[in-house]
Parts: sequence; C-alpha cells; structure tokens
Amino acid sequence: MTILVTGATGQLGAPTLAALRAAGQEAVGSSSTGRNGLRSADLFTGQGLDEALRGVETIVHCAQTGGRRDLRLARNLTAAAQRSGVGHLVLISIVGIEDIPMPYYDQRVEIEKIAGASGVPLTIQRATQFHTLIDQIFSAQRRLPVVIAPASRFQTIAVPEVASRLAELAGGGPQGRVDDIGGPEQLGVGELYRQWRAARGGMRPSLQLRLPFLKAFRGLDAGANLVPGEPFGRETFGQYLRAKYGARR
Repeated sequence: MTILVTGATGQLGAPTLAALRAAGQEAVGSSSTGRNGLRSADLFTGQGLDEALRGVETIVHCAQTGGRRDLRLARNLTAAAQRSGVGHLVLISIVGIEDIPMPYYDQRVEIEKIAGASGVPLTIQRATQFHTLIDQIFSAQRRLPVVIAPASRFQTIAVPEVASRLAELAGGGPQGRVDDIGGPEQLGVGELYRQWRAARGGMRPSLQLRLPFLKAFRGLDAGANLVPGEPFGRETFGQYLRAKYGARR
C-alpha cells in the first residue's frame, strides 16, 4: 500500500512522512517543487496531481497555506483522489472549529465538508493547538512592551505526537471522524506565557483579553478548544520549551 503525504516539507507533513516510513509503510511525499525525492504536485493549480497519485491508495493531507487558498487545495486534491480511485483520505483538523468562529477555523469547517462530499473514504482527526502555535504567538510580539493574548485555557500538543497519530490512522481503513486528541495539560494563557518567558528570558508583562461579546471568545471561554477525558499527548509545553530553547540558569 502506497501512502502519499501532501505538504511533506511542512511542519506536520515532514514528521508524518518520517513516522510512516519508521513504521515500515511504503510512504511518499509531495510538494509543489518536487525536490528532494518528493513527487511534484501543485495543489493550487492541480498540475501534476494525477501523476503524483498514481498507485497511491491512501493520502494524508497536511498541506496548507494558512488562508482561503486551502479551500482550493482541498477541492483539487479530493477531485484528483476520486479520479485516481484513492481508497482513504486522512485529514487533519482542529478541535472546536464550529464553536470558535474565526476565519481560519471557518475554513477548516469548509474543508471537512469538501472532503466529506467528495465520495473519497475519509478519516478526520481533530487536534488541539500545537505547542509551536503558542510559541509563535508570543514570539511574534517580542518587540512590543506587553504581550497580548486571549484570557483562555489551551491544551497544546506536540507536533510529532500528532504526526504519529496520523501515521497510525493512515495504516488502517477509513473511520470517519475519530476521537479528538489534545495535549497533557489544560493551562491558562498566563501560565503558558510565564513558562515561555522563563524559557526565553525577559520581564515583559502580558495583557490577557476577555471579549465575551464576540462569539469566538465565548467559545474559548466555554472550553470548545479543549478535549475532555484522558489526554492523548504526553509532551508538555514546558518540555517543548526546554527542548527548543534549553534550560536557563
């Protein structure tokens, strides 16, 4: 069985491809350039998609642009998968997207619908936010006198753990939407920032916003971005920070 990972040079695609190969699967990756032994396929134009899917039985869709272009990527990929007779599409998505109406989350909802309507047998895995996202949010504000973030709890998860889960799902048959997965801790943004500041250094304060009149913030306040029950992930945000930035004396 040949498994294709789209976006195989990306943050999630690269470790997913590696996890599949480590598990002994016949796995290949695709990218728009086709460099480094990957199959060349432009998901936005559709060029090269049919050739890239030749002999592929399962797709793990990790490619994204972070904007509305992702809808076109999903349409082109699912149409090509249907033409090629692909038997299984594994799709990564985000926990709570229906209840946290932000543009990027709304697009994830639409992508799930596109995949579901394509007729290609499907597995959808929703995960909580990655450790890297919280790190990026704080890092992007490194020149500001104060760090601004929503006054909410998050249950961040390690990218390699999500990649391993996608590889596991790709090795089996279509399951529809499977149980959501999240990290090992549910922490307020203040605690996340405290850990991040300790790892990076500095003394800047944080400003935690609560805007209950906005539906997206109401969803966060209600914990729509969290996964109740036994956590899937094992690596904490603090462990991620120590591995990336090292322990400070």
